[in-house]
Amino acid sequence: MAGKFSFLAESIRPRETKHPQWNLRLLQKKKYLFVPIEAGRIQRRFTRHTIPALLKIPLGFIQAFYYLVKFHPDIILSFGGYVSVPVVVAGWILGIPSVTHEQTTVKGLATRLNSLFVKNIAVSWPQTVKEFPVGKVVLTGNPIRQDIFKVREKFWRTLDFYKDMPSVFITGGNQGFHLLNEIVNKVLPKLLQKTNLFHQCGHLDATGDFEKLEIAKQRLPVRLRGRYHVKKYLTTQEMGTFLNYADLIVCRAGANTITELAVLGKPALLIPIPYASEQIQNAQMLANAGIAQILPQNELSPESLVSSINKMLESIAFYQDNAAKAKKLVDLSASKKIVDLLGEVVE
Repeated sequence: MAGKFSFLAESIRPRETKHPQWNLRLLQKKKYLFVPIEAGRIQRRFTRHTIPALLKIPLGFIQAFYYLVKFHPDIILSFGGYVSVPVVVAGWILGIPSVTHEQTTVKGLATRLNSLFVKNIAVSWPQTVKEFPVGKVVLTGNPIRQDIFKVREKFWRTLDFYKDMPSVFITGGNQGFHLLNEIVNKVLPKLLQKTNLFHQCGHLDATGDFEKLEIAKQRLPVRLRGRYHVKKYLTTQEMGTFLNYADLIVCRAGANTITELAVLGKPALLIPIPYASEQIQNAQMLANAGIAQILPQNELSPESLVSSINKMLESIAFYQDNAAKAKKLVDLSASKKIVDLLGEVVE
């Protein structure tokens, strides 16, 4: 592909300026060029952020034009976030071709807008193909980070979990899931009666979740303390270790999470973001495959969390038996297919 230039854009939100984004750290470590764009978004409901967000929309277009003229990439690849819209539209005006990729099972607003201006729309799941024009849509699958297949056995051994107990991995991602963290804090002794528990609570410091959970750990009886470990964020290899070794995962239902759970065939208790219809449908896909149960956020409580985890662990063999069915949902060659598609568009 001519040029071989990486053009990366990301929005910066006010609450994140004092706490650098985890994905930004990864990009800097890989030495990619990172260009921040202060893009606005169309919100689904009116809040105090609605007007400021709308006012940022023109600013996002101006910045996108500036950087595209400055760097003039051969092609733009977007993954559907609202920050991608000004970049794709500006690229269309400047004659720079674009490909957009829809990771979820349903098309989001940004992808719907981008689809009007791009050469091709890559989709992750067969059921999404019908959502787009036949001449533009290409089924590629969702790219998978290879580190999820790697385990750090030495790291796992340092946890010194009880070998005769199932292990549960609770994660809200690198940003965290505050409500879930609070509930885990309340029910730690109950959860640890029957399980080992590793908990990724997220790196955002505003809520103080990590410090509260560390205090809760120290208050546990000595016999339970060694069964609980908490960490703010994980490297990709650490994430791969927990995804592979854990008997049950408790998490959200984002597109990448769903893809990784499916390809590993891991039983999961999924708590979708309630206002994100794509997460609800993502979760339902794994439930239909027989490896997941859904716990709606409006039903999430200390009692329902403990009960749901215990019930799934009691029937864990059933979910494990469906692993092969779930793995068939994922195309392991997705990354190559997307790269090949980009090459075809540039030629």
